[in-house]
Amino acid sequence: MSAPPPVRHLYVHVPFCPSICPYCDFHVLTRRGAQVEAYLEQLEREAARLGSAYDIDLETVYLGGGTPSFLRGEELERLSQSIRTHLGWGSQENTLEVNPGTVSAARAAHWRSLGFDRASVGVQSLHDPTLKFLGRQHDAEQAREAVRLLLETGMRVSGDLITAVAGQPLEADIAGLVALGVGHVSAYTLTIEPGTPFARRGVRVAENDERAGFTRTAELLSAAGFTRYEISNYARPGEESRHNSAYWANKFYLGLGPGAAGHYPQPSSEPGMLAVRRTNPHLHDWLAHDLSTGFAGEAELIDAEEHVTDALFMGLRTRAGVDLAGLSRSSGLDVAQRYAAPLSRNLAAGLLTQDGDVLRATEAGWWGLNRVLSDFINHTEPSPDTSGPDEHGPVKLAELDETASTQVVI
Repeated sequence: MSAPPPVRHLYVHVPFCPSICPYCDFHVLTRRGAQVEAYLEQLEREAARLGSAYDIDLETVYLGGGTPSFLRGEELERLSQSIRTHLGWGSQENTLEVNPGTVSAARAAHWRSLGFDRASVGVQSLHDPTLKFLGRQHDAEQAREAVRLLLETGMRVSGDLITAVAGQPLEADIAGLVALGVGHVSAYTLTIEPGTPFARRGVRVAENDERAGFTRTAELLSAAGFTRYEISNYARPGEESRHNSAYWANKFYLGLGPGAAGHYPQPSSEPGMLAVRRTNPHLHDWLAHDLSTGFAGEAELIDAEEHVTDALFMGLRTRAGVDLAGLSRSSGLDVAQRYAAPLSRNLAAGLLTQDGDVLRATEAGWWGLNRVLSDFINHTEPSPDTSGPDEHGPVKLAELDETASTQVVI
């Protein structure tokens, strides 16, 4: 058996936030000094263990959360040094998620000096009433100034938007963000997750608002020169997120920190398995774990069928689509034959299109992607009805990098 390829991507979860937004169901918490110190100590131990367990040659590093930019200068410097010491640093892209309220000229310059060359800024809206409704602690002018300061350092900047908020001036939000000069926009439909303050308050998102935001965002950003290269992500040429593109291509990546997940090469002791997914526990249990006894959290072995459905789940989100011949080679399954029924159904319904070996979702397929994927996962069961309007669903906020415990919104 040939040696697995090096792991080239690293996600680091920083769970600390200045406040918790009412729509957020990610693993986040407000900071306490002793917890931050314990977090940094355990993070270095975990980085050392990962470095000794895998062949690593990093191309991208992504610090998400939480609010990584909420860390103090010396804390972020210490965290970055732990990564560099044990795992290296990204040769192509190193992203820091940024809350606009944490940005100053000095802090932005410091982040750049630490090696971060891309910032993902949680703008969410440039409309103060919408920001207030979303529970954001910054206002529109702070968001504009944050983007300006980050661009002045030479960092590539992505702006994040939440859509389908009642009363939100979406066209003005998009025009304002484009005018600031960002090279990338991530736009996610507001999702009301169980257990969040929004859910407890009975907040609802109207389907008409979802569909309007989904469609109008694409129209406006396309007209502004952005290419929609993933269902919720738009970029000017060369500004695509290299890190998130690795997720969507189903590549291996390390997960570091509480709540983080990683996609790793198969363990040699498990023949027939193609990969393993590890998900770390939340902060308390992660801190309590003795890493000398092994990795924390849950491990899930990935066989050929799950490898295929994972690749479809991620790849059909992208404009590039999925190479079925390549997926057959990597999985050892004849994908076109094994999944002939759902392929035929969704091609006939106009939800998928096929060009040679490349399978892509259509615009209608992107809107109904959850249903398309369910058809592949349950391909031995009767086909769901692909003609009705009820089983719609764009990929929403909480579905973004649920495989990696990554998120765009901070």
